[in-house]
Amino acid sequence: MKAKISLSSLAVEVDFSKGNDISIPLNFNGSQPNTYGVDRASSKPYQDGKFIGDTRKGGPCNFETYSFTPHCNGTHTECIGHITDERITILSSLKEAMIPSTLISVTPKKTSENYKPELHSEDLVITKEELEKCLQNKNPEFLGGLIIRSLPNSDTKKSRDYIKESPCFFSIEAMEYIVSLGVKHLLVDSSSVDRLFDEGHLSAHNIFWETKGKKFNPAAQNKTITEMIFVPDLLENGYYLLNLQIPAFVSDAAPSRPILYKINEL
Repeated sequence: MKAKISLSSLAVEVDFSKGNDISIPLNFNGSQPNTYGVDRASSKPYQDGKFIGDTRKGGPCNFETYSFTPHCNGTHTECIGHITDERITILSSLKEAMIPSTLISVTPKKTSENYKPELHSEDLVITKEELEKCLQNKNPEFLGGLIIRSLPNSDTKKSRDYIKESPCFFSIEAMEYIVSLGVKHLLVDSSSVDRLFDEGHLSAHNIFWETKGKKFNPAAQNKTITEMIFVPDLLENGYYLLNLQIPAFVSDAAPSRPILYKINEL
């Protein structure tokens, strides 16, 4: 199904029959990524007396209980409620159905840019310098969403244990630059925009949502961060419409399924 869409002065065509899913499917009984060493996402048949929710064990239907931690067990989208005292929900924060977005690929590196706490010698960082190279001359109409694919882009991201293999994260300058561009929805293929063990500063999160002292910033309520995506190499850098799908969870984060639709200018 093809549609013609007007974005301010730009007319584009989108084929909605060719969406590209950049989430990591959550396999409750198989390989899955993990952060902070939390319990693996799991499922088990519900059992109550003689009833068992497993047709293979004589039950009338499959009827399972699922256990998982959205922030740590796979692709998820979070809102400002992740870091504020106010219990803001992702359901009240994500309002846009189609988000004009840009996909870029960056190589994290050691840097003299800043972070709080101070960088370790082995830290690999997404820098402002790299982002500027990738985003120069990009159409600002397509910066409602920014999807960042880190290089090298290995399939191991789909099942990586991030306690054993520390992910890249953002320098202070890089996140300040992203905010200055007006990005409302940031998607990354690492487990966090911050270093996993950062003494609780969450510097990049706080810069993105422009928060101080865990206080709610109403101006940033409709901004989201999506972590632990996987962007296949076959997807070219460029412009897309992003459909960021979440379940109706009343929580600060929820599992998500970002779908990218390629933009064709008319």
